[in-house]
Amino acid sequence: MSADSTPLPDNHEVIDLQGITVIRDGRRLLSQVDWHVDRHERWVVLGPNGAGKTTLLQVASSYLGPTSGRVRLLGFEYGRVDVRELRRRVGYAGAGPQELLEPRLRAIEIVVTGKYASFVDPRWNEYTERDWEYGAQQLGRLNARALADRRFGTLSAGEKQRVLIARSLMADPELLLLDEATTGLDLGAREELLVSLTTLARDPAGPAMVLVTHHVEEIPAAFDRALLLASGGVVATGPIAQIITAERLSATFGIRLAVRRSGRRWSAWSPH
Repeated sequence: MSADSTPLPDNHEVIDLQGITVIRDGRRLLSQVDWHVDRHERWVVLGPNGAGKTTLLQVASSYLGPTSGRVRLLGFEYGRVDVRELRRRVGYAGAGPQELLEPRLRAIEIVVTGKYASFVDPRWNEYTERDWEYGAQQLGRLNARALADRRFGTLSAGEKQRVLIARSLMADPELLLLDEATTGLDLGAREELLVSLTTLARDPAGPAMVLVTHHVEEIPAAFDRALLLASGGVVATGPIAQIITAERLSATFGIRLAVRRSGRRWSAWSPH
């Protein structure tokens, strides 16, 4: 059954995980995780190294099957739909795809090849004039239109991230997954990217978004939901103002933390 030929279920569900457990090589990476994401919600997933954040995204995007539990993506249950069709409707930006891209290609070429999730020279596929215009529009959504003709390999880390996110938007995804998009960025590059993500998150036509990070300082201002993950299990999930608290963050990271909110941005530190 093709997701393209099947009408979208009449609900607002994007991700629905129930009782998800993942065991690999004898290690329990996720344990009884329940998580529900609706359309137009913007989520941050926070937790320490080894918490299971990337594994959670892999399950949610259909690239990793759980050991047990039920997974629904865009209203369709795994095992009852061709997941290859669903993946075309999910945008993903992380370290993995970047390593597969050719540094000699121009930024606009990197973006346009996202239409087919291709990692090769755009001459290997057919692209219309509309595709090139649409790719430039996606760069514009990330405040990166000026990078269009720059070779990808010459861009800074922050510029590359914005190009990769623009690429992930090329196929009009209904869900955008960002795995540690701010990792390795200096303060200026991080803030530029967060401004771009805030602009994208405020776009009512934008996809549902999930951002994985280790730091509350890296939560874009427009994100409204949070999931705290530790040792493969959910510590808390819900509206961000109720979840990002000193008590819950301390439990998640295993250290006493203080939390402050200034406007719609967060900071956390140890008061010792």
